[in-house]
Amino acid sequence: MTNRSLPAVAVLVIAAALTAACGDDAEEPPRAEPPAASAPAPVDVPSSDPTGAPGATTTPAAPPTGAGPAAPSAGGTTERRPASPPPVKLPVRPTGTPGARQVVDAFKAAGLKVPNPRDRSVDCGPDGLGLGCSELLATDAVTVYVFPDETSAGDIAETWGGQSFRRGTVVLNYLEAKTPAADRARYEKVLTGLR
Repeated sequence: MTNRSLPAVAVLVIAAALTAACGDDAEEPPRAEPPAASAPAPVDVPSSDPTGAPGATTTPAAPPTGAGPAAPSAGGTTERRPASPPPVKLPVRPTGTPGARQVVDAFKAAGLKVPNPRDRSVDCGPDGLGLGCSELLATDAVTVYVFPDETSAGDIAETWGGQSFRRGTVVLNYLEAKTPAADRARYEKVLTGLR
């Protein structure tokens, strides 16, 4: 082996060692070894032959075999992720309880402001606020929560203190709204009349 091919062999050995160290992931399934390549063709590389014979060629050293798993290829396996998250399963609203949309429609019919209604029921689930509500409809004036039971509704209304009103399993929340205190009584009266 000549002195000029020594650095090339060192690079190949280091690359094989790195591939072996990095490719030792227990979670990846074993990959098939690539087909054995035939010996590389001779390449015209000036030799460091002490005699200085012109036209001397060297054959690059073949990479060591069995040094570890093969490096990942462009056609390797890819982790597949779902195109969209699975649907959130919310608790069911109790029978006979008005829904959040029904409450907002009653406010509108009574002449109360409910601008910019947004269904945010997904915030009830584990990926959102995790409140455990069945329905959530926010407006710029008031946010309407419907819970699966009165205990859950009471607990959250108590947490929000004077910024909420509860009737059965429905809770009105004023935290995000700029609703004057005088108007709040009107919303609460409409909600109470829905029963």
